[in-house]
Amino acid sequence: MKMSLSISKQIRPLLHIPSTTTLRHGPLKDKVVVVMGATGTGKSRLSVDLATRFSAEIINSDKMQVYHGLDIVTNKITDEERSGVPHHLLGVVDPESDFSAANFRTMASITMKSILSRGQLPMIVGGSNSFIEALVDMNFRSKYECCFLWVDVAMPVLDSFVSDRVDKMVERGMVDEVREFYKPNADYSRGIRRAIGVPEFDNFFRVESFCDEETRARILTDAIESVKMNTSMLARIQLEKIHRLRKIKGWRVHRLDATDVFMKRGGKAEAAWEKLVSGPGAAVVSRFLYDSETVIRGGVTAMRGTVAPPLLATASH
Repeated sequence: MKMSLSISKQIRPLLHIPSTTTLRHGPLKDKVVVVMGATGTGKSRLSVDLATRFSAEIINSDKMQVYHGLDIVTNKITDEERSGVPHHLLGVVDPESDFSAANFRTMASITMKSILSRGQLPMIVGGSNSFIEALVDMNFRSKYECCFLWVDVAMPVLDSFVSDRVDKMVERGMVDEVREFYKPNADYSRGIRRAIGVPEFDNFFRVESFCDEETRARILTDAIESVKMNTSMLARIQLEKIHRLRKIKGWRVHRLDATDVFMKRGGKAEAAWEKLVSGPGAAVVSRFLYDSETVIRGGVTAMRGTVAPPLLATASH
């Protein structure tokens, strides 16, 4: 399961995201925040934290969460955890269809324009770096200025968390959820069936009604362990892609180390999250949005940095 989101519901401020002309540098680009990280690191939690501070709307970039259904398996953020923040491209695609990086690029671009037209900040959030890369690499930077945040957790710590999370997903009914979706001889290379947590149970569903209780329990345990192993492998692949984007493509990515948060409990974990992740992330976004630069808004000259302090004061935890 996801890390618990502790943000209380609140009235979200209506803010103007700077996008106009400067006195010295020509047209300003519209601004977009991108939250990256391996599965289970707290991307959803950070995105909601930031969205409530900076009046943002979230665009999902997880290639499995874009599909409708299997909410437990794909670990979709719940309505309660969204804290009133609008989420887009989440659970909207036919689970039997294929949704490509090109499809994401088209839909995300349309959604960003809609969000900006409402004076809100677009925030792209998810672990599918191939989707993010496909979007950013297609003339994106000619129109948008990007702020990349990376929530990182040391792999041994994340492995332990992933294992516990899968156990909790099973407790919430993951096996029954997949069973209802199960089809013999299904194509696990298409649609939502590619999601980790679906193909691993194929053998179990095939034999569960024909074997004794001990054998059934063993096969189920093996399937659950496969889900854990494959999820950890996915996290490593996602991490490698982030390193490649930084080192080879030269993306400027702000790393937020959440490792210590995962090693604490209760109030200490909450305090560590604010100190190490949410607070520093908000500071990066504030500098990105409200850097001190002279601008013209409707013929009125102003400094872009003047509204940052009141924004941070709107946070509620």
